Amino acid sequence: MKLLAPLLLATSLSLRAAPATLPSPDQAESRIAPPYADAPELTVSASTPRGQVHTLTLRSTDSKIYPGIAKNQPGTVPYQRQVAVYVPAAYPPGHPAPLLIAQDGLGYRDILPPILDNLIAQHKVPPLIAILINSGGGDAQGSQRGLEYDTLSPTYAEFIETEVLPNIAAQFHLAFSTNPAHRATMGGSSGGAAAFTMAWFRPDLYHRVLTYSGTYVNQQSPPNPALPNGAWEYHQHLVPQAEKKPLRIWLEVSENDNGASLDEASLHNWVLANQRLAAALQTKGYPYRYVFAQAAGHTDGRVTRQTLPEALTWLWQDFAP
Repeated sequence: MKLLAPLLLATSLSLRAAPATLPSPDQAESRIAPPYADAPELTVSASTPRGQVHTLTLRSTDSKIYPGIAKNQPGTVPYQRQVAVYVPAAYPPGHPAPLLIAQDGLGYRDILPPILDNLIAQHKVPPLIAILINSGGGDAQGSQRGLEYDTLSPTYAEFIETEVLPNIAAQFHLAFSTNPAHRATMGGSSGGAAAFTMAWFRPDLYHRVLTYSGTYVNQQSPPNPALPNGAWEYHQHLVPQAEKKPLRIWLEVSENDNGASLDEASLHNWVLANQRLAAALQTKGYPYRYVFAQAAGHTDGRVTRQTLPEALTWLWQDFAP
């Protein structure tokens, strides 16, 4: 399938002039446009079984992997990390369930539970447990969030696997499937880049990825000489040069996203980075969906609230119990 538009700096102009279409299961790439409207799955009827949401706080003093840093300050600092845990209705305690990890998770606290209630009841996604987990705080280079989300390594996935999931399983009598095809990870901005990184470096843990305005740009801190361009390396070298991995990927970027007017040399144009990642995925034959949102901004809530049910449905479309 031909890309939505040439991967040039004039991309936003060519896309703005094109007619808007709604995504369909047969389109690998599609445009959406205003007016944006909440998906009907954000409303749960009285007859739909509802899952439970538990909350907990994780402290850096209990972590061996992320003891904590403060932006622009040396040394370690204590922090608290908020987590919400969605458990589907009629979950049998201790039964290994499919899993969804949402980075910057409390930002999805009001929309993921009702969407999952509806999609599970409609048999569009499996009865999964969702972990809505916040970062350790701050943003971008030099911050705890930046360290966790913008670093290209398996470290964050291993933090989730070895510190977060055992803690949650013990507190709430839960169990998680270890089949990577039964596990998904998602997020927006750097949280989206983190989701992709989790699956890229640990495909033995995650096969399904969903990102909004993914930060596939050069924001890695501290720098890594082996990957000098940070997450820009995904479309530039990693995806094209690596053997195809068993991943299924849904990604979105907005017309007015971060860095949309910046040139190639900046390595900080979110629109260009996402388009090029979509092109690289297409070339390698990955199952993927790419949505371009016209007249929308970075991690635009209107876009998320309209598209998330459809994105999750596609993400789990080939699920086999």
